[in-house]
Order: sequence, then C-alpha cells, then structure tokens
Amino acid sequence: MTPAVEAARSAGIEFTLHEYDGVEVGVGDYARSVAAALGRPEGQLFKTLIVSVDGDLRAFVVPADRHLDLRSVGKRAQLADKTQAERATGYVIGGISPLGQRRRLATVVDESALEWPTILVSAGRRGLQIELRPVDLVALTGATVTKAS
Repeated sequence: MTPAVEAARSAGIEFTLHEYDGVEVGVGDYARSVAAALGRPEGQLFKTLIVSVDGDLRAFVVPADRHLDLRSVGKRAQLADKTQAERATGYVIGGISPLGQRRRLATVVDESALEWPTILVSAGRRGLQIELRPVDLVALTGATVTKAS
C-alpha cells in the first residue's frame, strides 16, 4: 500500500479506498475527471496542489470544482513545478496525497471540506482515492482550515 494509506491505518481512522481507471493526467481537468469516474460530486473530491510561497513549499487541498486563488496565498505564490512537487511529496503528479508525504509540508484545507461528512483525496497513486472524514484529514496533516478557493 501507499504511505498515505499506511498513515491512515497507523492513525486508526476509518477510511474507504476507491479505485478507478480511464483517467489520464494532462487530458482535461484531472480532478473533475476522477470525480466523474467515481460517480461523486466534484465538490466532494479534493485535489492536492503543491505551491511555492516565497520559496517554501506548501500543500493546498481544494475541491475539484474550484481553483486555488494564488493571489490570496502570497505575492510570490506559484504552483510548484512537477519535479519539486514529486521530490518533496514522494508522489507523482495525479497521485499526490496530503497524507504520508516524504517531507511533511504545511497544509491548508479549504473550509468547504467541513461541509461534507466524508471527502475523497488521493491515496498516493493514480487510480486510487481515499475517503475519510475531513476532521481526520485535518488532524493527520496538522492542516489549517481556511477559504483557499
């Protein structure tokens, strides 16, 4: 299993894994396509974006149907390049999870996550999502909850 799944297991939280196929990275909006493949509302599936803010990497967990407002993050905020994101997290693009990262990044979870009893985030590889309570995600990542989208 992935480090993300191991982190959830080790913490003893309840979660469900969901597998899917037929979604290609770089073709259309990946997160929205994953939500459709799983038959879930786009607002319930959250994507993990790695952002460089003044040279420091941070993880932002936002709904698939929204975009991260980089201007609200900081003057020098920009999406991290693929190599930076993969090296810091230990995951490949399209499979970056907020859980079990190689280097634990400061994490921000969009406040809309708390509107759902459960949300889905990447379980650490393409084709696999983990469904868990948003409060468990916040606790496991030490995240700040705020409006990020």
